[in-house]
Amino acid sequence: MAKQGALRSEREPKGIPSRRNRAAETPARDLNRLIHERTRLGIISALAVNSSLTFGELKDLLRASDGNLSVHARKLEDAGYITCSKSFAGRLPKTEYRLSAAGRKALERYLDHMESLIRATREG
Repeated sequence: MAKQGALRSEREPKGIPSRRNRAAETPARDLNRLIHERTRLGIISALAVNSSLTFGELKDLLRASDGNLSVHARKLEDAGYITCSKSFAGRLPKTEYRLSAAGRKALERYLDHMESLIRATREG
């Protein structure tokens, strides 16, 4: 075992992955960290297949708390990935979210990266 480590260190500088591992690691480094978080990915994915969803619908779908959903939705809104409109249904506030064109493009790039990572992993 020690001999293999020694051989590897002679071939490549320490801390640099072998050529075989580089293909699998490159897509992972390039993943959009804003979307990669579970709740934000859930929000983006749900909005990608629905024209719009209310705060309550997203909360139920993702089984998220009010505060958790609110914080993650705000981050996506600040990035321009989703839009938020607020209105009233009678006396009750209604918050509705939609996926923006920038959000759809970011999701497509994210999915491309994930597919690339899966391919590289399976080939390795």
